[in-house]
Amino acid sequence: MSPAQESIKDADFILPPDVDAKSFVAAMDEMRKVVGSENLEIITAAKMMPDSDGHYFNLPREHDLFYCLEKDTFLASAVIVPGSVEDVSAIVKLANKYLVPLWPISRGRNLGYGGAAPRLRGSVVLDMGGRMNKVLNIDDEHATALLEPGVSYFSLYGYLQNNGHKHLWIDSPDLGGGSVVGNALDRGAGYTPYGEHFSMHCGMEVVLPNGEIIRTGMGSLPENNTWQLFQYGYGPYPDGIFSQSNFGIVTKLGIWLMPDPGNAPTIRNTLIDAAVYAQKAEYSLSKEVLTETEVDEIAKKIGVGRWNIYGALYGPEPMRKLQWEVIRSTLMTVPGASFQFAADVEKEPKAKVLHMREETLKGIPNTYELGWLDWTCKNGSLLGFSPISPVTGADASRQYEMVKRRFHEFGFDYIGTFVVGWRELHHIVCLTFDKTDPDSRRRAHRCIELLIDDAAKLGYGEYRTHTAFMDQIASVYNWNNNSTLRFNETLKDALDPNGILAPGKSGIWPKRLRNRGFEIQRSSPTSDGASSKP
Repeated sequence: MSPAQESIKDADFILPPDVDAKSFVAAMDEMRKVVGSENLEIITAAKMMPDSDGHYFNLPREHDLFYCLEKDTFLASAVIVPGSVEDVSAIVKLANKYLVPLWPISRGRNLGYGGAAPRLRGSVVLDMGGRMNKVLNIDDEHATALLEPGVSYFSLYGYLQNNGHKHLWIDSPDLGGGSVVGNALDRGAGYTPYGEHFSMHCGMEVVLPNGEIIRTGMGSLPENNTWQLFQYGYGPYPDGIFSQSNFGIVTKLGIWLMPDPGNAPTIRNTLIDAAVYAQKAEYSLSKEVLTETEVDEIAKKIGVGRWNIYGALYGPEPMRKLQWEVIRSTLMTVPGASFQFAADVEKEPKAKVLHMREETLKGIPNTYELGWLDWTCKNGSLLGFSPISPVTGADASRQYEMVKRRFHEFGFDYIGTFVVGWRELHHIVCLTFDKTDPDSRRRAHRCIELLIDDAAKLGYGEYRTHTAFMDQIASVYNWNNNSTLRFNETLKDALDPNGILAPGKSGIWPKRLRNRGFEIQRSSPTSDGASSKP
């Protein structure tokens, strides 16, 4: 052993379980040969990006910018940026050799759900979007695209606009800087009829946990011409096991674009609109949860209602007129209801939320909703809570009261929106908090913990979650003695016997790490309730 090797100490690194410093350094040396020195960075506590340097377009890759536990709870040991599917395959094989866990990300911009931070401390973040960011193909005739993980909604929209495809639309979520591939794999949603993003994917290229590369659907037939046209191919349909999972790394994804869009309405509360414009302090000097009267005053000030439906009609004008008459005659039966068209509202000196939503409904990505982050304080933080229910007024009211009660208990204003899907209702709740205040972090974390159990008791489950709550949500999807989790663990152990791919993702732990204390248990019941002075 050389003197240089003898000087390597475990304390010098943020090591994953079962890996010592010498093995870690050896693994990094071999992976560096695959991607080049400029595309591999080893993280130490001193190298963690200061929070003040973080922004939506410059998020840290090694920890969650909006941490609700301690800053270093979900901390990476290194960040690697592969440039090709061959790079990814080689890195996965080396990870197996050295038992180094990998945490793949696309662009790491899933705000409110953990960012790029790995679930298991010491994992190596595999930044799939850093260099693998190309639009590989646009099929104009069939309205499809083939994308790498680094293609954002902004970049796809720009590509279509600048390359003669303006007649093809995309479906963007609230913020347009995230990955089209990553959002689909996380089963995110948008606001047009193509808003259920995973349903609109068609064909994957995947690196399995052993480094083997497969293509799903028609892609497994060499020289086929329907990879992005027909989702299923022949035999079992595996695509679903690669969404919200740790069973493979998706390196290419087909997406259906919109040649002829339709309509998907959203129902937003007053404060989610108010937060787009300004901080809470601009509306009220109170530090407490806003009263119903104060919310009424804010609604009047910004010219909206307590609940606001945003939607769009598409198609030939005669058809739109017929649709509008049916919608108008129905909604105008609600006492106090009124309506506005974006064209009738002045856009200057400042655009209204109505104009912002109009862009989203046209498939134009934007970042207006970043205003949410500053509601509590400048440079504030966000936790997302996203339960699903049937599309009924009774379910919407029950969820609203459930969330509002917990938020008020812990000293937070309710900010939320309901998104109507195909046959389900997405309740997107935004808990804004001050991460620089330990008490604010504690209250935010405990509030979501209790809401997960509140929702489960009423039969509501979250469709995605922050890294800190993955184990808890997996535990409430527990029909038949947790048969689904046991099935996922069986798949994990078969596909990834060394447990190197995204350990803990969606509450799925490999056998090597299972029941060793890496799962996050619920907080002690003694921590219920708000602080002595919220």
